[in-house]
Amino acid sequence: MSKAKAKGTKWESDIVAYLRDNGFPHVERRSLNGVNDRGDITGIPGVVIEAKAQARYSFAEWLDEVKVEKANDNALVGVVWAHRRRKGSPGE
Repeated sequence: MSKAKAKGTKWESDIVAYLRDNGFPHVERRSLNGVNDRGDITGIPGVVIEAKAQARYSFAEWLDEVKVEKANDNALVGVVWAHRRRKGSPGE
């Protein structure tokens, strides 16, 4: 696994743990779906979560991506959960 892939996987796992600790017991990481991607994290009905842990910030691209994933999942809400530099917890 590449360093970038490992970083993304860890961030997704950290978000799942944070959400479970804060009242969302059914959240889990999603498997990859290629062109039919439906986000990185599932388990909150009607919500698609796209996790981003990248050094290069591209909010416009990320919002475009989550818009497609929201449509693929027939979700009501799409969220980009970005890792903030020098912050370790998804809650920060």
